[in-house]
This record gives sequence, C-alpha cells and structure tokens, in this order.
Amino acid sequence: MSKKQSKETKPKTGLARCMELASDRKVLVFLAAVLSSLAAIASFIPYIAVYFMIRSIISAFPDLGQLDMGKVMSYGWMALAGIIANILLYFLAIFSSHMAAFGTLYDLKVLFADHITKIPLGYHLTIGSGRLRKIMDENIESVEGFIAHQFPDFIASITAPIVMVIILFAVDWRFGLASLVGILLAFVAEFIGFGSGAMKENMAKYQKASEEMNNASVEYVRGMSVVKAFNQTASSFKKLQEAISGYTEWVLKFSLGWQNCMPAFTTIINNIYLIIVPVGILLGSNTSDFTGFAMKFIFYLLFVPAIAGVLNKIMYISESFMQIDGNVARMDEILNIPEMPETSHPRRPKGEDVAFDHVSFTYTGNSEEKALEDVSFTAKKGQITAIVGPSGGGKSTIANLISRFWDVSDGKITIGGVDVRDMAQDELMRQVSFVFQDIFLFKQSILDNIRMGNENATEEQVIAAAKAAQCHDFISKLPYDYHTVVGTKGVHLSGGERQRIAIARAIIKDSPIIVLDEATAFSDPENEYLIQKAFEKLMQGKTVIIIAHRLSTIRNADKIIVMEKGHLVETGKHDELVSAGGRYAQMWDHYTEAIDWKISGKAV
Repeated sequence: MSKKQSKETKPKTGLARCMELASDRKVLVFLAAVLSSLAAIASFIPYIAVYFMIRSIISAFPDLGQLDMGKVMSYGWMALAGIIANILLYFLAIFSSHMAAFGTLYDLKVLFADHITKIPLGYHLTIGSGRLRKIMDENIESVEGFIAHQFPDFIASITAPIVMVIILFAVDWRFGLASLVGILLAFVAEFIGFGSGAMKENMAKYQKASEEMNNASVEYVRGMSVVKAFNQTASSFKKLQEAISGYTEWVLKFSLGWQNCMPAFTTIINNIYLIIVPVGILLGSNTSDFTGFAMKFIFYLLFVPAIAGVLNKIMYISESFMQIDGNVARMDEILNIPEMPETSHPRRPKGEDVAFDHVSFTYTGNSEEKALEDVSFTAKKGQITAIVGPSGGGKSTIANLISRFWDVSDGKITIGGVDVRDMAQDELMRQVSFVFQDIFLFKQSILDNIRMGNENATEEQVIAAAKAAQCHDFISKLPYDYHTVVGTKGVHLSGGERQRIAIARAIIKDSPIIVLDEATAFSDPENEYLIQKAFEKLMQGKTVIIIAHRLSTIRNADKIIVMEKGHLVETGKHDELVSAGGRYAQMWDHYTEAIDWKISGKAV
C-alpha cells in the first residue's frame, strides 16, 4: 500500500470525525458556519463606527459647532446595528448548530446502544460498565457540545483574526505591526502549552484515568454489601484507591501543565497596549499631523479589548480540540469493535435438537488457553440434558456459545441441523430462552419485567407464567402486586424470588429451547421442589439444557454431561454414571456427604 493510500484510509479524529458524524445535517452545519463568520465580522462594526465617530469629533475640535451631529448619530446607529447583527447572527448560528448537534447526538446514542448489543458479550466483561457509561454519558455528549458550541466558535476564531488583522493594518500599518507582535507572542505562549506532545499525552492519560476511576467506582457501589460485611472502606478497596490515585496524578499533571503558558498567554493578550503605547509615543514625537495621529492612536487603544476577546476564544477552542480528540477516540474504540458477523443468507432450523460438533473455544485467542476443547454432544427435543462439573470446567461457556455470545474457535454448534452462525440473530433468539445465574431485574414493574420475555403478552398470560414459575404467591403480597416497581422504597426481592421471576420470563417467551444456567442456585429445598415442578411444565416438548451444581436437581435428567477443564469426560444417566465409578460418581459422593453433614467437633 502506498503512503497516499495509507493517508486516505487513516481514521478521522477530532473535528473531521465530528463533521463526519454530522454529515446527514451538513446543510445546518454549513449554515451555522456562514452565520458564525458573519457574526464575527459584525462584531468589529462597533469599533469602526466608534473610530469614525471620534474622528468626526476630533476633526471639528475645537469648534464643535461645526460638528455634523447627523453624521455622528449615523455612526452611533451603525455601532448599535453592528451589536444587534452580531447577537442575532450568532444566535441563528448557535440555533442551527444545536439543531444539527441534537440530531447527531440522537443518532449517535442509538448507534452506540445498538452496537454494544451486537458485539460479543466478552467485550462487556473486559471493558466494564463504568467505562461504557462514561463513554455514553460524557464522551458522546461532548460531540454534541462540540458541534453545538465549539464548532461555531471555531469558525468565528478563524474569521475574526483575519478580519482583525485586516483592520489593524488598514488603519495604520505601523500600529498594526506592533499589535501583530503582541498577537504572535500570545500564539507562541499558547502553542507551547496546548500544542506540545506532553500536554496531549497528559490529556489522553487523564481521560483514561477518569474512565478507570468510573469503572472502579461502579464496581465499589455494586459490591457495597461485601464492603460493609467485611468492614471495608473506600480507602481499603484497593482497585478504587489505585484508580483515584491514578486520576489525581494525571489531573494534576494536566492542570499544572498550564501553570506557565496560561498566565503568559493571559498577560500578553490583556496588555497589548503596553506595546501600542511605546510605539504611539515614538510615532507621535515624530509626526507632523498630530490630529491624524491622535485619531489612529485612540482607535488602537480602543481596539485592544477586541484583540483580547478574539484570542481568548482561540485559546478555549484549542482546549476543546484536545478534549474532543480524546473523547472521539474513546468512542470510536468501542464502535470499531467488530460486531458478531451475521450471515447474508440466513437459514431456519428444521428441528429443536442442539448439537455440539467437535467444538473448541478460547476467550483469549490463545490456542493453549482453551475453555472448551473438542466437545461433542446432542441435546434432543423433549429431553433434559444436564451439564455438570467443577467450577471452570466450561459449563457456562457452553450456555453462552449456544446463544452466540461468542463464536466457537473450532467446530460448530447446530440447532435443528443449522449452524447457529448461519441463522439470523433474531431467529436464534426466538429459538432459545435463558435463565442465567446472575439475574438482572430492571427498575420497572414486575409485570414489565416478566413481559420482557414476550412484549405482546397480556396481563393474564403474565400471571399464568408467574404461577407456573411458582412466584404468584409472593408477587400477590407486594404493595401493588404485579404493578409493583422493582427497587422502589421497601420493595426488595430475595435471590430465589428474582430467580423465579426470570423463570417466568422464560416460560412466557415459550421458546422451543430452554437453557438454565444455575437456575436453582438461590433456592431453598422447598423452593427448589416448586421450581422443579415448574420445569416439568416448561420442558414439555422442548429441548432443555440445565447447567447445575446441585446434583439433586438433575437426577432425573435424560442425559448428564460431565465437564472438567474444558473437556467432556463422561456422558450418561444418573444411575449409569454412579455405577461407572468415574468423575460423576466422585462428585455425587461429595454432594451426598455435604447433605448428610452435621455440625460437630470436626468436619465429616
């Protein structure tokens, strides 16, 4: 690839990327740019008008009776018109840019939210919810702020200096040159700070530290029960403490990086008259036309505040450019994660059997770190297939691969004879229902939480599903029964209750394939029995895959698959596997010993 091609394919950043994101509203963006330029030009009209007004007065002095008051008033009206035009044009520019920005923000948030649902689930686990929240709430919001505010100011910061320099040299090139020296000195001070590689690096590390602190803070809050139970504090939570320390370090470096350039810049732009005055004294002492000189000198003294205003705007634009570069880069880092590939020719399954055909899988991409290796089995329709084994054996990985939370590294998984990678994602989700070990309930009513399994379900159907999942009784005792909002004051559900609501979701979805990942993990013996009764109804005519630690829940399974260290080590029914005396028999012995354990002076 040539250098030219490489440059053409280089991803856009900062301003260029923001303009690309707003390309669907380029008419509004262009209009904002034009209006902002005109507003910048109009902002100089009052200074010119005041200059002409002073020139008229000085020309008539000392005989002010000869002063043309009509002309003086016209200059006054001209100054007022310039002020009004500046305000009105800038308002219209900001209005146009906000219209473009709000539309872009909406599209971008929808795009981002849609994208993170299509990337493999593993990325969510490695990125962290705190970082994703920051990117969606802050980084993406900054794109809206940049297009709405900084972009019009950026255009004005280009137009205003050009017009300003023209005016400075048009009135008197000597004073103009003196003013330009001050402007150049200010630019040098600014670029020493904002344009340095160290400052850009500090900005990038500061933003990364901010994301890491967000992640750690979210994790700390979510784990508050553990923190309190073990009498821990924020300072003793190592990850949070390190994140705060890292953030403090880089925010200080970033802020202190301005300690020299910022005062220098501010001092120069607000004191350009200190250059103008000596030049004025020098020119005034050698002029033959003192009246003409005085008018020009007064004009430049009046114009100095305008220079400061223009350069201040450029400084803040420079800062916003540094921030938007980092914000857009972090947003694109997520958007550039490849989505789970969708087939262009989706196929529909011809049955409900789930088959693993020599499946291998690695989370890291390292072939020596396989979570599953050469796993083959078939879960048949109308039967319960149970998957057991020690922690880390690959049980939950099997459940996640069925739904394509990840794609297999080798082999294939089929439903009804069709590779899940050859099925449309919507079709795959219609085929499979899940009950996970970690249950998440939205802060909505119980009715809406169950209805997530089928958004078209009637209230009667929701109640029927809840009864089947053995959760109707405790829901009826809530303040507003099925209309009680989860998480509201005084409404707290136990782990077992949340588990049964999740089972109700699966029942109302009525998919032909059910995957239950530790579905009875939070159940006491009584609830476990009730849930088992619910499963009898749920599994009728369906393919049921149960991942369990409690071996008592799968004694009657049609097939038990024993996993260990990513390998399938045994397959059979409960009695067959116990009689075989293999790995399952050892697990069963340990399980029954645990059940029979009694508190005594020593462990059994």
